Amino acid sequence: MAEPSTWPDGSQLVISFSMQVEAGGQPEGAESPFSASPVDKGFPDLPATSWFAYGYKEGVQRMLKLWDENQIKVTSHIVGEVAQKHPEMVKAIAEGGHEIAAHGMRWASSYNLPYDEEKAFIGDGVDAVEKVTGQRAVGFNANWMRRSPNTLKVLQDLNFTYHIDDLSRDEPFVTLVRGKKFAVVPYTLRNNDIVLIEGRHFSADQFYEQLTLEFDRLYAEGATRRRMMSVSLHDRIGGTPAVVAAVDRFIHYAKGHPRVAFMRKDQIAQIVLTEKDPLIDTSEAQWND
Repeated sequence: MAEPSTWPDGSQLVISFSMQVEAGGQPEGAESPFSASPVDKGFPDLPATSWFAYGYKEGVQRMLKLWDENQIKVTSHIVGEVAQKHPEMVKAIAEGGHEIAAHGMRWASSYNLPYDEEKAFIGDGVDAVEKVTGQRAVGFNANWMRRSPNTLKVLQDLNFTYHIDDLSRDEPFVTLVRGKKFAVVPYTLRNNDIVLIEGRHFSADQFYEQLTLEFDRLYAEGATRRRMMSVSLHDRIGGTPAVVAAVDRFIHYAKGHPRVAFMRKDQIAQIVLTEKDPLIDTSEAQWND
């Protein structure tokens, strides 16, 4: 007898990859491996610029090959300015069947902007990417997840259906924005290359071990309840040879288990938005009315 599952397709665990495309959309002085020792004011930080450039010169292409070889579709949060500067690369992401999601006009904070300015910042980014890909984003990720108390209302105004800037659960859920359902597909810091590899200096082997340990626990829990595993990779970090090799190894490990599915985040959002009795979390109601 099959083990119970709360995913419509019978999956025991759903894995969702984020491919963050930010390189080329970063402001001067954006966080990099050189941030602890900044250059003097008035001088360009050329090594930091080249570190970001790796994302669009090497990283994205390598990750696209990884997804294609493993027949996996991912969600790619793309900064608007990147689409303007590197349209062919961004177009290739869409043509690969991956979800095009929003990440602001620049790789910069928007939580401190007035309502109309935040709306323009997000909306301009959506328009820039749609102009290149023909796809209009329905999902959003803020810079370093830092959304404002107004962000979900802004997203609702712009016809988004979900966001990922939440760390509170290992499963998708629904919140209410002005009384209407809005999906939350939680992000991750635990399975995140910019946090573990760049921030904590994990090796690729350590990153692989982290992914497999998370997988094993969530897969076991998935026998009796809905479980989702989120993994985040950034163009200039996740697209390096060693990290791609580690992720490829993890994908093969995960595929060696029955009833494991890989889904884009828009697909996950639609599941919780259309099911009869979704998990509803109103813990942020004070901001969303």
